Amino acid sequence: MFHVLRELLRIAQGGTAGRRLVSALAIAVGVALGYAVQLIHAVAVAEMAQAARSLSGEADLVVQSAHGGLDETLYGVLAARPEVAVASPVIEIEARLPGRREKLRLLGLDVFRAAELQPAFVARSAADPLDTLRPDRVFLNPAAAAWLGADVGDKVVLQAGIRPVRLRVGGIVGLPGPPLAAMDIAAAQAFFGVAGRISRIELRLAAGVGSERFTRGIAAQLPAGAWVEAAASQADRAAGFTRAYRVNLNVLALVALFAGGLLVFSAQALAVVRRRHQHALLRALGVTRRQLFGLILADGASLGAAGALAGLGLGHALAFGLLATVGPDLGAAYFKGVEAGLAFEPAAMAAFFLLGTAAAVAGSLVPALEMARASPARALHAGDEEQAFSRLPRPRAGLLLMTAGLLLALAPPLGGLPWLGYASIALLLCGCIALLPRAAAAMFALLPAPRPPAAQLALLQLRGAPGQASTSLAPLVASIALAAAMGIMVSSFRTSLIDWLDRILPAELYLRAGSAGDTGYFSPEEQMRISALPGVRRAEFLRSDTVPVAPGRPRLVILAGEIDRAAPERRLPLAGERAMVPKEELPLWASEVAVALNGWRVGERIELILGGRRTHFRVAGIWRDYARTQGAAVIERQAYVSLTGDVRANDAALWLESGASAEAVREAAAAVLPRGSVEAALPGELRRLSLALFDRTFAATYALLGVAVAVGLAGLSASFAALVLARRCEFGVLRHLGMHRREIRAMLAAQGLLLGGIALVVGLLLGWLVSLILIHVVNRQSFHWSMDADLPGGGLLLFAAVLLALTMLTTVLSGRQAMRREAVLAVKEDW
Repeated sequence: MFHVLRELLRIAQGGTAGRRLVSALAIAVGVALGYAVQLIHAVAVAEMAQAARSLSGEADLVVQSAHGGLDETLYGVLAARPEVAVASPVIEIEARLPGRREKLRLLGLDVFRAAELQPAFVARSAADPLDTLRPDRVFLNPAAAAWLGADVGDKVVLQAGIRPVRLRVGGIVGLPGPPLAAMDIAAAQAFFGVAGRISRIELRLAAGVGSERFTRGIAAQLPAGAWVEAAASQADRAAGFTRAYRVNLNVLALVALFAGGLLVFSAQALAVVRRRHQHALLRALGVTRRQLFGLILADGASLGAAGALAGLGLGHALAFGLLATVGPDLGAAYFKGVEAGLAFEPAAMAAFFLLGTAAAVAGSLVPALEMARASPARALHAGDEEQAFSRLPRPRAGLLLMTAGLLLALAPPLGGLPWLGYASIALLLCGCIALLPRAAAAMFALLPAPRPPAAQLALLQLRGAPGQASTSLAPLVASIALAAAMGIMVSSFRTSLIDWLDRILPAELYLRAGSAGDTGYFSPEEQMRISALPGVRRAEFLRSDTVPVAPGRPRLVILAGEIDRAAPERRLPLAGERAMVPKEELPLWASEVAVALNGWRVGERIELILGGRRTHFRVAGIWRDYARTQGAAVIERQAYVSLTGDVRANDAALWLESGASAEAVREAAAAVLPRGSVEAALPGELRRLSLALFDRTFAATYALLGVAVAVGLAGLSASFAALVLARRCEFGVLRHLGMHRREIRAMLAAQGLLLGGIALVVGLLLGWLVSLILIHVVNRQSFHWSMDADLPGGGLLLFAAVLLALTMLTTVLSGRQAMRREAVLAVKEDW
């Protein structure tokens, strides 16, 4: 950071051109970050959507499965209808791989029907054409082949329950997108225990048959909970489920652009004041207010355009580097396995070019208005530039902006996203910056006069020109506020996550065969074997499953476990109200996400499809769940077994006997269960893994905020360098009066300390306010989960100390040029 600041100061001290270069660089950084994030997500989403379209191929409609899949006899009924040209049955499985946490998406297909609808499924590199019909053959797409390191003829091991299933790679299918495997549908049914069931049926209608009329005609033949939807809608959902994450990261990337716009404001305000006599002379020569106003705005626009053009090139290079190192998920797991290549996005390029230019123009607007309104006669007099800094703007505009920002924070989401929450934060930032001159003047007036003469001079100079100080502080205050707000929000999320993990991990050892929807599970015999392990006092088993709720919505994760309906808080981190459920009704505890996505209320009676029939549950309460972003619901395992007949389990929680060693029990489990098919972990290990994933997810957030703070410090550096150059006559007089260089350095350091202190006080207060909007508005409307606000005192104190040191260093380095000049030459300029 020191070297960056020193280099920025060296450039800024080169004069107006240097400060313009620093301002353009800030715009370039903001544009580059926003464009890189947008570019990476655009190509990743396009790749996923293309893969979804390839899966549906030439299908017109898809009959979606209810819980447990569709009875395969429905395929014969639909295929025989005269309106159907081709019907293709599909089994979709999340196949677990022994020893890996990631799952492989596996499709079971009728190769003859699939070839008519999805030509991409035809193997392009098969050792034997008959391999497509052999039960022990699997076909991988290029992404899966690269991920597994497998080629034609190699063996791939999948997991059914906790048993290994060994398959030979029969060929490579030309299907883009994330890792995917395909095999014969009958073999998939036999290997993975879904005989007689299929996941969906893809249909291509005969020529002239309308989709809506056909859908109405087959409604009576569909089982409970099944529905028909257009094949194209599946491709649309590929991007829809990640929209909130992408939009939030894009908005965060624009924080640096906002700080760059404030840096332009600071540089333009100082430049306008320094060139006040020149502008007044132009007015005296006949240039109108409107022409002068347009001239200053055009200067800002040219600065923004140059920075935006540089930012687009830098953003493309940054996106290329991030794709090669981090991947398209940028720390999250939404785009895992997507192989995406960069492509030019003309619309995005135009949008970010305009954003960069607009940010610079907006930064030039206030200085342009101030100069256009100035009286030419007064501005031609010496010393009028000091008056420009001493005049304080009226607080009305700032108060109105702050009030509007607070009111917008109460507004509901638009289109499922917190657009008005973002607008609220922007208005609060702009309102605070508008009030900054008066706030700085009030704080300087309240400060007692220090005893050292250098510190007294520093305070008096700031009291005499509070507008000058606030102009320098604007980018820094905004950066501090946004960094503090995000720091408080991330700390709150992390603390809430730790509390949540403590609540949902009460046991001493955990075993997992697979997660919801995949092929790993414990059979009843294996559950008995686990319960009988030496050292195990009690074992509880959990079954995870997924059920559809409504077309177009994500499938709901059902967690069937041991829970006491009279005291559910022993197992669940409940949030909000709860309802008493009569004995004759089935209780269901819904996660916050499930409630938000489905519009449920506590005490409401809802309907789900379990075991092929409609079942009613009563929402007994709401609980926090940070693990399942599509929504989850907890029900009693006994009720689940009676409804579905499914006695399998995915997870086992073990409580140990007194004196028993968790490591010994883990080794005993490994001895009786197939090696590599079961994950065994202590609660502490699960906590560390979850927190490591959390930190990785927010790595991009930390990086973007670091850039925003650096831009803010660069703004203070460049602005203070300009002010020091403007005050060189003042330093010359002080030198003539006998002030030593070290005393001038002490005066500048004191000013840096005062400016940094003001920036920290205002920035941290504003950041706390913005963090409440992020926690209770933006986060709730984007991801639908709640968290408890947590103020990271130690982190904020460290942040404040480092920032104060950097501001003092910045001001001292800025004064070096002034102190290098001979005092007599500096004073001579004013004779």
